[in-house]
This record gives sequence, C-alpha cells and structure tokens, in this order.
Amino acid sequence: MSSISPPLVSLQDPKDVSIDEIEASLHDIWDTYMSGEGGMSAKRAATFSVLVYEPDGTQQYLAALGYYTGPIDGIAGGRTQAAIKAAQKDFELEVTGKSSPEFVDRLKKRFQEITEQDKQTPENLRAALQYAPDSDGAGIADAIAAANPCRIITLCPTVGEDEGVTAQVSAYCPIQKRSGTTLVCCEYITLRGTAEALERIGGVISALMIPELPKFVWWKATPQAEYGLFQRIANDSDSVIVDSSGFSHPEADLTCIGHLLKEGIPISDLNWRRIAPWQELAAEAFDPPERRANVWEVDQVVIDYEKGNQSQALMFLGWLASRLQWTPVQYQAEGGDYDIRKIKFLGKEQKEIHAELAGIPTADWGEIPGDLISLKLSSTNLNVDCCTVLCSETTGCMRMEAGGGAQSCQINQVTALSDQATEQLLGQQLQRWGRDKLYEESMRLTTQLLQEKQDS
Repeated sequence: MSSISPPLVSLQDPKDVSIDEIEASLHDIWDTYMSGEGGMSAKRAATFSVLVYEPDGTQQYLAALGYYTGPIDGIAGGRTQAAIKAAQKDFELEVTGKSSPEFVDRLKKRFQEITEQDKQTPENLRAALQYAPDSDGAGIADAIAAANPCRIITLCPTVGEDEGVTAQVSAYCPIQKRSGTTLVCCEYITLRGTAEALERIGGVISALMIPELPKFVWWKATPQAEYGLFQRIANDSDSVIVDSSGFSHPEADLTCIGHLLKEGIPISDLNWRRIAPWQELAAEAFDPPERRANVWEVDQVVIDYEKGNQSQALMFLGWLASRLQWTPVQYQAEGGDYDIRKIKFLGKEQKEIHAELAGIPTADWGEIPGDLISLKLSSTNLNVDCCTVLCSETTGCMRMEAGGGAQSCQINQVTALSDQATEQLLGQQLQRWGRDKLYEESMRLTTQLLQEKQDS
C-alpha cells in the first residue's frame, strides 16, 4: 500500500540526542523558527500526541518464513530466540539467537524471493503476509502529520543486544497547514532499543506525551497485557488504536482485546471500521416494515472471509449477536480447506442459532488480510421472509448462491469504503473522542463466543 501525503518542509532532519536532551532539542528548534530565522516562520502544533509502537521486523519476517509462531510484540523471549537460531542455521550464519540489521536484511531478501517465485504461496506464508513490516510506515506517519500536525513518538523495539535506548528528534511541516504566515509543524521523537530497555524508561516515555493534550497510542503489534510498558502507556492514553487485520493469532488476540476493554482501557480497532458497510446493509435489509419482525426468525448465519485472519468475521458475528440478543454456547473449529468454524447461540425462548465461518482461499490477496467476502442470514422457518445475502463487489456470491435452498433471498452488493486505507482510517480515528459503545458491546459478545472455544 502506498501512502500519498502532501509535501513536507523539513525544519530538522533526524538528529541523534540523549534521552534527557529531547525536550531541550525540540525547544531550540521552535525558538529558532518562531523568530523567523532563515526566512521561515514555524511553530509546534499544540493538538495531541501520538505514540506509535512498531517492532523492527525480525519477528514479522520469522513468522512469514515459518520459523516463528508466537506473538508479534517486539519482545525477545525464548520462542523468538529459538526462531532466530533456526534461521541463522539455515542461512549458515553464526548461531547466536540475537538479531542484527544484517540478519533482518537476509530474512527480508528470502521473504521477497519466495513471494516473487510464486504468488500462490504455501498457506502459512499467505497467513503470515500481514505480519511483514510496513515498508511505508514512515509515509503513513507523514500522512498523519500532514492532516493532523502533532507530536509523534515512535518506539522501535529491537530483538538484538540490549544496549540501552537511543533517541532521535526531527521536525517537519505540511506546507498546506498555516496559521497566518506561520507553518504549523509536527515534531517527531524516535526511540530505539529492546523491549526491556524501553520498559525501563517507561516513565520518560509517558512524560514525552504532551501534558493536558489528548494522547493516542497506535500499537502496531500484538497487545500484551502483561507487558509493563503497554500497561503504563495504555493507562496514560485517551485511546489505544490497534488493527486486528494484522493480528498473528486472531482468536487469542481478540480475546486479549476483550479483556483489556473489560479492564476499562479505551481501545479502538481500525479493522472494526472496515466492516461498517456490511453492518449498515445488514441492518437496512430489515428496515422495511414487512421484514422488520422477521429478523428475530434468523437462525442460520454463514460468513465467508478471505482465509488467513478471522477478525472481521468474528467481530461481525459478535455485532450481530449483540443486536439480536444471542448468547454463545458452543464454538467448534473443524479446520479443513476452508478452516470451518461453527458457533451455536441461544436466542429468545432458547431458540438455537447456528453460524458458520469459512476462510476462502483466494489468489487475489488484497491489501487487508481477512476481508469479508459474503454472508447469508436465513431461517429454518421457510414461511418467513428473512433470507438476506450480502456480497463484496469484487468477489460476488458464488458460494452463497450455489448453496441454493427453498427460500428466495434479498441480495445486495457491498461497496467497499473508499477510505479504508490504514492512514485514512487512522486519521479519522485521531478525530474521534470518547469510547465506541457499539464496538465495546460487540466485542463483549465476540469475547464470550471465543471463550466457548477455550472451554470446549
């Protein structure tokens, strides 16, 4: 995915500083340009702070190449070290269990070789593509800064040697953002070190979030409730933003999100925004007076999604169950070519509702792993008009239509939102205040149905 952002004027290219010099260095920049030295007048944007947690890529590539199956969190635990050793052995490198820029470069080249050799890659690689490092990460940060000048603090956890934390500061101004004749600019702070080293300076990181202004955290990794740094900055923030399309273990990671929401941590999921068109069309299908009461007759749900990540399908099912007051009682993962999952609910008067989730292998992967493809809502009561089929405009409803059945169905095509790119969704999220009650209610149901799998 490419990020196109307006041009930026550089006030200060990345400059190495010590941790205790960060604020002073930034203060010097604004002192210089507020006076108009060098023919340019610029000031710091007093809007909000965004803290971005972005692992360096080692775990992502190890996962994509099949060496690593743990969480993508930037924490160099035993599984990460074992995966590094296995890859080093295969690459005929010195087996140390420690990452390095040279090692990451070898992983990246191997990843690119495999994906170029055959786009119909093995399933484990397809499922892991979402973990590959975001090569446009800097571009997305620039797009955010251009639309919302602010302070961006980027934490880059590495899995190499623990040599403390290094810091850089820089400042850039989107040329279309002005206050009179003065540019309104964004300041960047970048901190690099192991997850343990970053955790040691957790207090410093929290202090870098500008006091008395909104504080956002964009956690571009698997949330780890037990990671002290995550807990600290989550508790200090107004919103923790995640994107479940990149979760390495969607069921476990969504369960973690559910528990964090229950603890009162304010979380927003960019992937939740991507299913909005499906929710809207499903609701609209039962708006006509003659169909309105029939929604309670729905007891069969089939959801197809792009194989590799169940997050969108699970969240949509959680939303549907929360609206129709269904209680999950069973969750079975049957596997197979379509990675079938079957969930049973109890509705009003203990009526049984059966749902099936199917991961559809696709040659055209698309930009977002796990996008919804089609869904069908129907009833075993053939005398009611409730059968509804929704299909993506790119894939169609072949599997749903092939299922046939005695009922005639209302079929609608879902037009994807034009602004579902990560930087667009993130920019929108940075304009939202308060908690999303509908999302939290839906996630409660999603967590409950996932718990049924854990208990079965």
